[in-house]
Amino acid sequence: MALTKVERRIRIKRRIRKVVFGTAERPRMTVFRSNAQISVQLIDDNVAKTLVSASSLCKEIAEKKITKIEQAQLLGAMIAEKAKAAGIENVVFDRNGYLYHGRVKALADAARNGGLNF
Repeated sequence: MALTKVERRIRIKRRIRKVVFGTAERPRMTVFRSNAQISVQLIDDNVAKTLVSASSLCKEIAEKKITKIEQAQLLGAMIAEKAKAAGIENVVFDRNGYLYHGRVKALADAARNGGLNF
């Protein structure tokens, strides 16, 4: 029987999470993408704590009438800025089972341009 789209993403997510692990020095940068919004968190998996987070629902991004790709780019720049303020420069990227294109790629590229290393 064929997998549904969600089941396929969950299977890919499990495969990724077997390898990707965040520490305090190099937290896991995980992306969640819904149909309308996108959010990102920097997580220390040793203590299961979110260090920094940002979402397209924040006031700076939500009030602008821009495309979802542009929202992801602004979010990538914002998370890089917040991470720098928290003293984080190196992260491990967790695409959370989503394909690396579109909004996920735009967010990652903007975060790299903002100074995050992954």
